[in-house]
Amino acid sequence: MRITDESLAPHSQEHAQEWAEGVYELFKAHHVELISFVPDGGHKHLIEYCQSDPALGTVALTTEEEGIALAAGAFLGGKRSALLMQSSGVGNCINMLSLPRVCNMPFLALVTMRGEWGEFNPWQVPMGQGTPMILEASGVIVYRANSVEEVCPTVEAAILLAFQSRRSVVVLLSQKLIGAKNFTGGDK
Repeated sequence: MRITDESLAPHSQEHAQEWAEGVYELFKAHHVELISFVPDGGHKHLIEYCQSDPALGTVALTTEEEGIALAAGAFLGGKRSALLMQSSGVGNCINMLSLPRVCNMPFLALVTMRGEWGEFNPWQVPMGQGTPMILEASGVIVYRANSVEEVCPTVEAAILLAFQSRRSVVVLLSQKLIGAKNFTGGDK
């Protein structure tokens, strides 16, 4: 069986670029100056916008929890940061999520979801399904964007809450929004 772009990726590359550009502009408008990320196809356009701007610092991470420590260091140095990652990386962050909570530091992350809408990889499903509950149990405020129209207002609300209230806030970008990854193996 083949999974096609048409059946499971409801939004075009143009829409992905549109919301990515909007989020990039929000980062600039709200003085988010450091972007850390684990390379991810769902964040591809946003990462490219951030990397192309010499005024933004970007750091490719080897593992997601490094981004939480980097955010803490940025805050202590008077900078705002955001972490971009996939839901499968949330499990790597559980212990580290205590750092911003206990130290009363803001933390902002955008998480592209897996294990939902049309997922082909069974290994992605448990963490994808558990991500919101795991984050909430760790004291993180969780927002969710399911459509292109919801992304920028949701991210802006998260930015404001995180940095004005020194809270940990994560925006989940649904798999329906970013599109399911495709399996290109042979028919079975």
